[in-house]
Amino acid sequence: MADIRQIQDGEHLTLRQQVALTAKLSVPAIIAQLSTILMQYIDASMVGRLGSDPSASVGLMNSSLWMFWGVCSMLTMGFSVQVAHRLGAKDGDGARAVLRQGIVACFIAGLLMACIGIAIAAPLPRWLGGDEAIAAGASTYFLVFVSALPVLTMNYLAGGMLRCAGNMKVPGMLNVAMCLLDIVFNFFFIFPTRPVELFGIGMQMPGLGLGILGAALGTVAAECIIAGVMMWYLCRRQADLALRGIEAHKSYRPTRAVLAKAAKIAVPMTAEHIIFCGAQITITIIVAPLGVVAIAANAFAVTAESLCYMPGFGIGEAATTLCGQSYGAGRYGLVRRFCHLTTLLGIGIMTVMGLIMYLCAPAMMAIMTPVDAIASLGAEVLRIEAWAEPMYAASIVAYGAFVGVGDTLIPATMNFGSIWLVRIPLAAIMAPTMGLQGVWLAMCAELVFRGLIFLWRMRTGKWLKAHRIPQPEGLPLEA
Repeated sequence: MADIRQIQDGEHLTLRQQVALTAKLSVPAIIAQLSTILMQYIDASMVGRLGSDPSASVGLMNSSLWMFWGVCSMLTMGFSVQVAHRLGAKDGDGARAVLRQGIVACFIAGLLMACIGIAIAAPLPRWLGGDEAIAAGASTYFLVFVSALPVLTMNYLAGGMLRCAGNMKVPGMLNVAMCLLDIVFNFFFIFPTRPVELFGIGMQMPGLGLGILGAALGTVAAECIIAGVMMWYLCRRQADLALRGIEAHKSYRPTRAVLAKAAKIAVPMTAEHIIFCGAQITITIIVAPLGVVAIAANAFAVTAESLCYMPGFGIGEAATTLCGQSYGAGRYGLVRRFCHLTTLLGIGIMTVMGLIMYLCAPAMMAIMTPVDAIASLGAEVLRIEAWAEPMYAASIVAYGAFVGVGDTLIPATMNFGSIWLVRIPLAAIMAPTMGLQGVWLAMCAELVFRGLIFLWRMRTGKWLKAHRIPQPEGLPLEA
């Protein structure tokens, strides 16, 4: 049976074994991603039961929250990719050293991001063009999440480290557990005490009735619990990375060499994410004048679409691990093959998901909101976006493979260049006359363009050639 250690040990992998290993790592990663987005789907649908204004409050802040979450997540990748390289080279001591330094550096980064978020929480809804009716709820929702960023960053770090070590199952299972916890917490936090009927028996269901605040608190509570469990497993149980005995007492002080390499990997990704989310915020500003229904429909449709593209991100994580470990072992031919395999798998799965989204768009939106106008508009734009899913998959998975070898600067430039030079101008031109449909047509065109340019870069091979490192004598360069 195919195993990640075959890469480290220089064993020959047949095509069948490469496919099996790709599937072995991709399936748990896809489950983890789907459970994460299901958590957002559940939040949105529960808040949607409160009416249009609460839904718009949450929708207004989503792009800003993605910016803060993404920055913290991207920063952790600078350390996770180094761990993949060191484990690929069978350097367990070096991998654990990177882990120790990453814990300190990433916690400090999360703390700084939390301070920035807290400082701008009050005026941010007005900066985004939100009405006074939704500003207070939007600000509260944002404040709760950014206050928890130091702990959430540890969750991102632990999950990234485990995945780069080839352990997809534990993060996957814990993400499913987080989704279940979120449902339970939201059920009691969002709604007030109310009569319910279970199996024909009437009863009073207790609840705090916190509304939007309850949605934020429930999700953050679930994420913080899972962050603690994830860090415990990483530091105490994960083979090759556990910090037990003397390893737990070695230096945690970040060194210049590790920080410099982390910065080389993470800074382009972080800058790309900030600029990318800046574009998403710009889209929110373009959508805001279209009214509360458009804001809510846009937010719900984005969440619903995530169910289709999150499998791509799961496969992208598998691509990062497979390409990263193969790269660390100096097996460049294997890097290329895993890049091609994972990209094809991503395109195939997301093509099927796009078809499902097209057929099920009305039902997906009906689950999220009882407001007919919001559900109808959201379903319409989802069907527009379904056509872009195959090429969106190409950009997601190829990007994950490029990250695995440390190639982040040019792909990051491709990502944010595509959205700023294609999506934003088209959306600004089309929104005044075509409404929200015009914004999503612009998004569809941009995603197709982005997928094509990533496939072109993958085909050239420059993403790998530019990052090859000298190998000690005796290490295999291909196979």
